[in-house]
Amino acid sequence: MTGRDDRRIDPAWVRGMTKKRMSRRQLFRYTGAGVGAYGLSALLAACGTDPETAPPPEPGGVGSPEWWADQEAGDVVNFTNWPAYIDIGKDSEGNRTRPSLDLFTKETGIEVVYRANINDNADFYASILPALEAGQDPGHDIIVITNGQELTEMQARGFLIPLDHSLTPNFNENVGAAFEDPAFDPGNKYTMAWQSGMTGYAWNKEFVEGPITSMRDLMNDEWAGKVALFGNDDTPTLAMIELGINPETSTPEDWEKAAALMQEFNDWGGLRKWDDQGYLTGIENGDLWATMAWSGDIINDILYYPEFASFEFATAEAGGIVWVDNMMIPANAANPKGAIQVMDHYYKPEIAAMLTEWNAYVSPVPAGGELVQQHADEAKGGTKEVLETIASSPYVFPTPELEAKLYNYRVLEGDEVEQWNDLFLPIYET
Repeated sequence: MTGRDDRRIDPAWVRGMTKKRMSRRQLFRYTGAGVGAYGLSALLAACGTDPETAPPPEPGGVGSPEWWADQEAGDVVNFTNWPAYIDIGKDSEGNRTRPSLDLFTKETGIEVVYRANINDNADFYASILPALEAGQDPGHDIIVITNGQELTEMQARGFLIPLDHSLTPNFNENVGAAFEDPAFDPGNKYTMAWQSGMTGYAWNKEFVEGPITSMRDLMNDEWAGKVALFGNDDTPTLAMIELGINPETSTPEDWEKAAALMQEFNDWGGLRKWDDQGYLTGIENGDLWATMAWSGDIINDILYYPEFASFEFATAEAGGIVWVDNMMIPANAANPKGAIQVMDHYYKPEIAAMLTEWNAYVSPVPAGGELVQQHADEAKGGTKEVLETIASSPYVFPTPELEAKLYNYRVLEGDEVEQWNDLFLPIYET
């Protein structure tokens, strides 16, 4: 599959093998501020950790230019990511393929074993922590982690291999300004963004006229038992945004206001559950009519499954949440040289476009977006409709108006973690 047409979306089959997929992420706190009028670049610039927490590589040490020069790419790269996050196709015999990875293997001869089994940042980090602490190969050459507390700890404890950007020419040339030199990883020392997205609300227009513009809109007696909110930090964060509170600078008193809004749902009695990534199955099978949601999940359903054409997604009128997932190489990985080649492969505009056309999340490669529009202009029929929808979606290519209303999460430090959990966990458990 080498021609451009082979790399395009074919809605008739490209996703038929993944209908009941899991949502691609579980949310975690990470540093950030409301974007306000400053745009996505300013938001990511505010997502900071202390760059002095991790010392630079020692001369000749792991991650140094000398060390990288001594590395040779192995025959296999183990790449571990979230579910429903990479393009899928079929070959001429109907076998499942991953076209963008197939192109990498064809160009380099390196096989990529791809596993979509990161369902939670903290749980996955806990699963590899014993190997990291023991100085052993964790079994993964590339992992994808949200910029948050897990990433901060991995940097500080030396659990990531510093990148040599003389080996990343595609990244150097094509990375978008919003994803270059982020404050949570100055100089992209350890990470290269994979994709980004937003948290808002989804509803089924067969049952809910919409639009849903705020959390309280969900509290409709006609929908009782068919509504869900996330049982994690998305909900208090969105609650604060909708109460006019900047979550990044919020205080315990602000948290109490968010908790009071959330408690209204328990008092109402119509909430089906405080949900997790299973929300997607819930809205797909009709158990949910309206729910908190992640952008790409719902856009995927709308675009590729006719039975879900009645779904809708939007951020709240007051704003939404933005997050970024990042590729990185864990310490003692077996094939770091092959891993960095795979990472850089995804910064080719044509490869970035393949991902965008498949998963409908925000790409860190702006030139890939230009190709999506070009493909839309050239396509016909159902493929044209799909690509035009992606190219024009503000949730895939954020407009300045939307960027001005995107916020990040509150970072909790010290005793704040216990304060936060003592306040919100009892609400989820009711």
